[in-house]
Amino acid sequence: MIARIWSGESPLWLVLLPLSWLYGLVSGAIRFAYRLGLKKSWRAPVPVVVVGNLTAGGNGKTPVVIWLVEQLQQRGIRVGVVSRGYGGKAERYPLLLEPVTTTDQAGDEPVLIYQRTGAPVAVSPVRSDAVKAILASHPVQLIITDDGLQHYKLARDKEIVVVDGVRRFGNGWWLPAGPMRERESRLTSVDAVITNGGVAKAGEIPMRLRPGLAVNLLTGERREVSQLNAIVAMAGIGHPPRFFATLAECGATPLKCVALADHQALSLNDVTSLVQPGQTLVMTEKDAVKCRAFAQNNWWYLPVDAQLEGEQAEKLLQELLTLAR
Repeated sequence: MIARIWSGESPLWLVLLPLSWLYGLVSGAIRFAYRLGLKKSWRAPVPVVVVGNLTAGGNGKTPVVIWLVEQLQQRGIRVGVVSRGYGGKAERYPLLLEPVTTTDQAGDEPVLIYQRTGAPVAVSPVRSDAVKAILASHPVQLIITDDGLQHYKLARDKEIVVVDGVRRFGNGWWLPAGPMRERESRLTSVDAVITNGGVAKAGEIPMRLRPGLAVNLLTGERREVSQLNAIVAMAGIGHPPRFFATLAECGATPLKCVALADHQALSLNDVTSLVQPGQTLVMTEKDAVKCRAFAQNNWWYLPVDAQLEGEQAEKLLQELLTLAR
């Protein structure tokens, strides 16, 4: 229903329009207060790069963060990552991730980034506190914040927006009548726009999510996902249909597809109830980090990597290298 409202297919967005005007008024006033200096931002002693989006829902932001971290690490730059930690609840903040940190504490995306990159990762509702926690124990040269484009309390040196190239901006209205956190005109003030799928517009950096081999959660075995039998697909991400479409592109035809809420907590009973004997469960890597503690031998996940190529992507990396050095 939400998808139909935000796309404009359902007329219910008209009912929600007054709430959207209020949302736009409040969010615009907050941003304007920071621009005028009425509210103060904290500036870190190292450069800060924000990777965010203008819309609610999954746009592929976390794979972009992982790609940036890995690219910079390969070029000798020490990178730290901060996040709000949606879906997690720590005893105290800021929380600096360790190998034993769970998704219940830190949220799924920070744990995924930490496991994939090995970079220092900290979470806190106040992102400046997360930055300070990293700087207190790691000599990083640059901080990337996963989301937080609208978190103006933290000053930033670069802003990168990730756009869903297929859905774009729906009906173009603020939440809740539409998917927008800020209007499309905000793109004119950011440093780079990365477009995930679809057709990138002039000046945007095209991106594709490239699937790898399916990985067994229990054994670590790797296999082509099309070779798995009797697949049940599960996705608890911002836009589950993207994952199901990726499986189809890989030649897999699930018996059923189960869409879960983004950041939804998972238990052994929740997950085992989705599959019958003889069936194989295939989930996203983001879901897998929540299931490792109780993984079964018929559970697999399909990792995906952001793929950005071309002069614009290289130009962005060079700008970040210059910033870090």
